[in-house]
Amino acid sequence: MSEQRLNCYLQTMLSDAKVSRQVLPHCNGLALWLIDPAPLKRPFTDEEVHAIQHFPAYWSFCWASGLALAQTILQRPELVAGKRVLDFGAGSGVVGIAALMTGAKEVVFCDIDPQALESCAANAALNQLNGNWRVHGDLFNSSPGEIDLLIAADVLYDAANLPLLTRFRDYADDVLVADSRVKNFNYPPYQHIDTLTSCTLPDLDESQEFRQVRLYQAQF
Repeated sequence: MSEQRLNCYLQTMLSDAKVSRQVLPHCNGLALWLIDPAPLKRPFTDEEVHAIQHFPAYWSFCWASGLALAQTILQRPELVAGKRVLDFGAGSGVVGIAALMTGAKEVVFCDIDPQALESCAANAALNQLNGNWRVHGDLFNSSPGEIDLLIAADVLYDAANLPLLTRFRDYADDVLVADSRVKNFNYPPYQHIDTLTSCTLPDLDESQEFRQVRLYQAQF
């Protein structure tokens, strides 16, 4: 049923779009319902371009920074083990799912898009993750409860979002951010901890600069 609902949402954007189960590389078998790449390879009509611009299903892609942060967590479970984790701007839920797979005490999938929250729930079920997770809407209008670690990937695509880096400290004393967009990242106390080469899935043939994902950590 969840797959069918996700297909209905996608077809608001593109009539022949659908999700397919896609296993992510170097992620210990983690799989997501992502948009099937086949319809993306054909020309779009003007009407379809308009629909895509107005109903962008961001949750149907695994963005490069999310993939890189998920891979990092799966390789370094000590980052999340035993912690209450908030996945901010969760989208597909890939980072939160990685946290659940590596021993997080609880994960809160947080996104202002209700469709994204359904995607997170569907992907958690796809990976047979029952319990110890929940969804949450607008972080800044309702409390998510006590959080030990806030994780955020691909949320700094707009310069207007940079103040989020300060606001995150109101919700957790430990923050992990993955980003490929900000070229001169200088926001103490965030410290660069790693750089990884990644890509968006399905592959959008992004330029090389957006495939370089930098990870930052702040402990307040």
